[in-house]
Amino acid sequence: MVTSVLSDDQLGAVHLLLDRIRARQLQDFGQIGSDVKPDGSLITDCDRWSDASLVEGLASIAPGEGVLSEEGSKTVPKTRAYWVVDPLDGTTNFAAGIPYWAISVARFVDGRPSEVFLDVPALNQRFVALRGRGATRNNQPLTSETRVLATSACVSLCSRSIRVLQRKPDQRFPGKIRLLGVASLNLVSVAMGQTIASLEATPKLWDLAAAWLVLDELGCPIRWLDADPARLTPGEDVSELGFPMLAAGSWAHLARFLPWGEALVQP
Repeated sequence: MVTSVLSDDQLGAVHLLLDRIRARQLQDFGQIGSDVKPDGSLITDCDRWSDASLVEGLASIAPGEGVLSEEGSKTVPKTRAYWVVDPLDGTTNFAAGIPYWAISVARFVDGRPSEVFLDVPALNQRFVALRGRGATRNNQPLTSETRVLATSACVSLCSRSIRVLQRKPDQRFPGKIRLLGVASLNLVSVAMGQTIASLEATPKLWDLAAAWLVLDELGCPIRWLDADPARLTPGEDVSELGFPMLAAGSWAHLARFLPWGEALVQP
């Protein structure tokens, strides 16, 4: 029987599973080559191993709950609760020897994230968010007050959203641009106060799943610029579906950058 929330034992089991995935990725970092997928993105043997291990582990932790993953099935499961997994978000960084990537695991219930885990192996950081129960980094609570106290003027763009600068050539972009190369961490940087906004042009469901709940729990507004991932239907194929989005640290910042977000999705 599917439960609305995971038990403490199940949460602990997910942490142990992530510990094992993290250890293998750190072991392989800088020691492994990559292949090119049909869409032009990179994949490594470590991606494949991590994906298979996560799918197998989650099936044991939460029997009967489907799994949607970047390297596996990309169809929305028909179970009430299911998992959305990106085993190695930032493969290009990983393959290039840049120590900045993440393991993203999100459990959805009734179409929205309920429990999420975002592990950053090289930084020894793990973000956890539980719907209605807040978010933590390495077991320390995160608060909206911490974000408000930050003085960052940085804005995170993905490599595809950088084209927004060409859409408004007569206007100066209102922020210092950062391209980190990891969609999930771009978005979480807003929740942390490291950036004041993040503009993602074509994130897939597995790119944004975990960060979505972290942002929600810390009161960061999100504007879906096209499709809304909360409206997906069971059995829907999301392999080619992107969710352009703007996340901000406050409603004022959202209003400030919304014209740029809207320009990004114009034909």
